[in-house]
Formats: sequence, C-alpha cells, structure tokens
Amino acid sequence: MINDPSANRISDDTLKGQVAELLSERAEILETNKLLAYAPYDYQRNFHGAKDRTAKHARQRMLMAANKVGKTFCGAAEMSYHLTGLYPEWWEGIKFDRATLAWAAGNTAYNTRDIVQAELLGEPGDPEDFGKGAIPKELIVRTDRSPGIPNGLSAVIIKHKSGKHSKLFFKAYEQGKQAWMGKAVDVCWLDEEPPQDIYSQTLRATLKTGGITYMTFTPESGVTDVVSQFMNELRPGQALFQATWNDAKHLSEEVKDEILAALPPHEREMRSKGIPILGSGLVFPVPEDQIITPSFSIPTHWARIAAIDFGWDHPTAVVWLAHDRDNDCVYVIDSYRVSAATPVVHAQAIKDRGSWIPVAWPHDGMQADKGSGTPLAAQYRRLGVEMLGKHFENPEGGLSIEPGIMEMLQRLQSGRLKVFNHLDQFLQEYRQYHRQDGKIIKKNDDLMSAARYAIQSLRYARTLSFEPRPEFAIGAQEWQPFETQLAS
Repeated sequence: MINDPSANRISDDTLKGQVAELLSERAEILETNKLLAYAPYDYQRNFHGAKDRTAKHARQRMLMAANKVGKTFCGAAEMSYHLTGLYPEWWEGIKFDRATLAWAAGNTAYNTRDIVQAELLGEPGDPEDFGKGAIPKELIVRTDRSPGIPNGLSAVIIKHKSGKHSKLFFKAYEQGKQAWMGKAVDVCWLDEEPPQDIYSQTLRATLKTGGITYMTFTPESGVTDVVSQFMNELRPGQALFQATWNDAKHLSEEVKDEILAALPPHEREMRSKGIPILGSGLVFPVPEDQIITPSFSIPTHWARIAAIDFGWDHPTAVVWLAHDRDNDCVYVIDSYRVSAATPVVHAQAIKDRGSWIPVAWPHDGMQADKGSGTPLAAQYRRLGVEMLGKHFENPEGGLSIEPGIMEMLQRLQSGRLKVFNHLDQFLQEYRQYHRQDGKIIKKNDDLMSAARYAIQSLRYARTLSFEPRPEFAIGAQEWQPFETQLAS
C-alpha cells in the first residue's frame, strides 16, 4: 500500500482544528466559571485556611492587603465556595455541607455594586458580562434588583450542590446598623474595613448559626477600632493576615515603580504593603501662626459650603468655608459648637449665617430620631436648612477619614487653607487634634470632623445668589461670632 502524504496532512489539519475547538470551548467555560481557573497565591490559601492552623477554625478573619494583589477576588472566591458547596480539593478551612444564607457588603451601595457584585456576578449593567464573576453562571438561579441603585442587586439565589438554594444579600455600611439587625446568617464578607457597630452586628448575626465573618481591604483609615483589635488584641477564633506586592507574582517591578511614583509618600507603605498609616502626635503639625488670618468681608463670587457633625452629649458642630476658586484657597470663616440642644436650635443658628449655603452632613444623619422617628438630616431640611441631598462621601467615594485628613494637611502646608483668627473654639480643637499609635483620638474633634466633611465637599459649594443683609456679610463691622451671640 502506497502512503498518501496528503492524507496525513488532512489528518494533521483536522487534529489542529479539534484542538483549537477544544481550547475555545475551555476558554468559554472558564469565562463563566472562574473558580476552575482560581490558583490561589500562598497568602490566599493561608487566608482560606488551607495551610494556616489558626485560620482553619477562625470564624473571624481579617485580610489587610496591598492594592492590586487579588484580595477582593480572594473574598469573592470564598463566598462562591460557601454558596455552592463546591469546595476545591485543597480546601481545609471551615465548610458548610448545606445551602447557606450570606451577606456581602462594601462602604456604600454603589461600592457594593461596582466591586463586590461585579466580582461575584460580572460587570453590572453589561448583559454579556453577567455570570463572568466568581459564582458559576450555571448555578445562578435568580437575581433581585435593588431599588434606587441602577444595575444594583439586593439579592441573588444560588444552586447548592445539595440541590437546595443558597441566598446572598448585598448590603452597605451606609445603611446603618439597623439594616443589619434581626437576621441569622452563615457567612458575611466585608470588602472594606467596617465601622465597629457594623462589625459587631455581623458577629451577632453569625453567632446564631456558628457562621463566619471575613474582611478583605487595604487599611486606608489607619488603625481604627476594628484594625486595632486584630493587630493588638487578637482573641481566640480570630486570625489576621497581611499581603504585600511581593505576595502577588503578577505585578512586575515596572508596574510597582509606576504605581509608587503616582502615590503621595504617606500612602506608599499602606498601598504596597497593606500596613495602616501609623504614628503619634499632632494630626496637623503646622504652626498656628501660619494658618490664621484676620477676618474680612467675603467677596460675593466666592463659593460657600458648610458642614455639620451631629451630637448631643458631645457637641453638635458646624463649620463654614469660603472658597477662593481663582487661587484655590479655602478659608474657615465661622464655626459653631453647642451641646445638648435640639435641631430647632441648631437649624436657626445655621440659617442665621445664610440659609442659601449648602450643608454637608455625615451618614449618621440617616438614623431616625427616637422621639419623632424622622432621620436627623430630614429634620434639618424641614426646618429650612439647605442640607445636601445625600450624606457625605469623599470625592473618590467611601467614608474613609484619611483622604480628608490628607487633603486638609496638604492645604495647610501649602497655605491654601486659612482660618479666621477669632475662631477660638476651632483653633482650640486644632491644637489638640492628635493621633496615638496611628489612631486619631476621638475627643474634642467635632469641629475638625465638620471641617473635613466641608473640605471634601467643596464640589458642592455655591456662590452667593443675592446681596446679603449686613448681618450675613461675614467680616462686616456688625458681625459677631456665634459664641458671642449665644452668650449675650
């Protein structure tokens, strides 16, 4: 029999075609089942409990990691395992042999949608990307939309290997602790550092089921109460993990250098090593005589913004700013600090300085008053205060303290933040505002907090739309500080 070379060529071509087809099919499968391709780094396997004895039985785990090392997908992959029951062979951490009830959360509803939801289910709003997250597409039974959040989800139903269904609820810290009460859940994933009250609620929820709470974040807020507990007072059942750029092999030295060059020096260790910004001493080590200036009449074309820090036993505090946009210089032109008074009193004081000035307010303004049942921010709005439509967030999103602190410090150092010299209460707080072991001491800091909200809300500042009455013209001869008015 004579061999036909062309037959071999056809056979080779066919084989190549089959291989290409198989590779294409594999790529399609991996697109909608990322868990099949998840090959965790050592730090991720340690966090999951595969290698670390402490983590194997830890029901509270914290992963403080550098940026861009895969911490969020690490959290998403673990959530997918618990929802589906499809644990890998290498898994030695806590397992559930039944369908689970779970929470996943970020700082805000939008952050939850854009980060947590995206990692689990695919890019929000892109139908072609749905099912390309950590949860296998074929196991997604149903999704429930979140009212008021475009392309956001409130819950998702997942098929568990037992044949029953797991349910995952998406939440946000900004909802306040009331929204976290009542439920007993098996798993809670917090993909940003939580406030202490939210973290405490997750522990109560998982305690009822013997469940787990785990956190994945870069420590942008410094040594907060939650971080301090894991760093300094680690308790039985808790485990702390850290990851640096050196733990992520996909980051080249060129990429690392490029990122570092774009970061301010104070953020480099935090961003590259997952180390909280530490230190003790004054938060603003800028001499007082470099920041104060005599009061003057504010030009009507300068933009104004105010901000409030709610209180009762500790004072309710308000700070007013004027922004010279031509020179990008901000002036603290007035302050107000009064304890044990109702919103009626505070609202009148705010309106007396210009009812047209927008007022920034923190997320606790969403909490309902025990007496009236009305959220604080709504009460002020009904009393005629020009409250912003949404609670305070940093321009880049989130509620972290450090971005605002750094913005204020940079302005103070460069001469672009000045304080009127008669504001004794403000200057008193400024002198006392300090850190201890990296943590900002929450004492006599009410005006400092209000100033931070205002500085980070300059994008909402408004110019004067009318010629003010003389008593509104700050710096006019007849003007007196609020402190003087209240005392008289």
